[in-house]
Amino acid sequence: MKIPTHVRALAVAIFATLAPSLSFAQAWPAKPVKMIVGYPPGGGTNTVARLLADHMSKSLGQQVVIENRPGAGGRIATQSVARSEPDGYTLMFASDAELTIAQVTVKALPYDPLKDLQPIALAGRGPYVLVTHAGFAPNTLAELVAYARANPNKVNFGSFGRGSQNHMIDERFKVAAGISTVHVSYKGSGPVIADLAGGQIQYSFATPGAALPLAKGGKLKILAVAASQRLAKADSIPTMSEAGMPGFTGGSWYGLLAPAGTPAIVVDRLHAEVVSAFNAPEIRSKLEDLSILPAVSTPAELTQLIRSETDGLRQLAAKIGLEPE
Repeated sequence: MKIPTHVRALAVAIFATLAPSLSFAQAWPAKPVKMIVGYPPGGGTNTVARLLADHMSKSLGQQVVIENRPGAGGRIATQSVARSEPDGYTLMFASDAELTIAQVTVKALPYDPLKDLQPIALAGRGPYVLVTHAGFAPNTLAELVAYARANPNKVNFGSFGRGSQNHMIDERFKVAAGISTVHVSYKGSGPVIADLAGGQIQYSFATPGAALPLAKGGKLKILAVAASQRLAKADSIPTMSEAGMPGFTGGSWYGLLAPAGTPAIVVDRLHAEVVSAFNAPEIRSKLEDLSILPAVSTPAELTQLIRSETDGLRQLAAKIGLEPE
């Protein structure tokens, strides 16, 4: 059967359009890939990024090299990736701090996460725990809420800094619980945990890694974990839902992104790499040890997560009078 001329012409045009992408995908990666992290070595973002990079190095046949560019809460690194060539050789392993919170708390943010970056996949969640000073009277979430309601503005909570992840979680907690407590802002998590153990402040939301050792030593009490499931390494701690606040979750989450304009065929390959990594038993075991919950999304789902969380934070900021600085 003779193929009509117009059909042949269309097939040639489609092939001409797809051929460069197919050729690029077959060649990629032809050299090492950089994965930029906006934090110094040692933190949760860097740790999860290295687990992913090691897995990808083996499966891609090229080194995926972590490059730490700390500063300005991850924003320096994010801006640099946003301005990089969209060739699949520069990636960003980011947290929600620079992708959502910064849009609400930072004036004149020098990048737009959804215009300048291409989301690839959600790559894990790090839930926070609600923790109190060991000598503080409440022993449960319900008791803490009741105590705070009975003593408005007489209970202090500590944050890692104005507009930080745990500050925003606590503000959501206060709104949901209908309580008024006093915000004490610190420069980082270390001073918060130290003053919490010393009794200078009464409660905070903290990472399990920081809180669990002190709780085991009797210096802190953990009332609940702000996650949809209990922690494997501390399964006696109830979730916020189980403790009386249905649906309340909070913490950090991590995502893999690339510069906007990165070829879709490479984005799809990278997404498959994240799925493969988080299904690997050895990586899931290491994440469990870190109290990080495996969680992977599609590029579209990560895009929607960034959009919806930013909208929610803007509404919260308006409610509590938090202005960008």
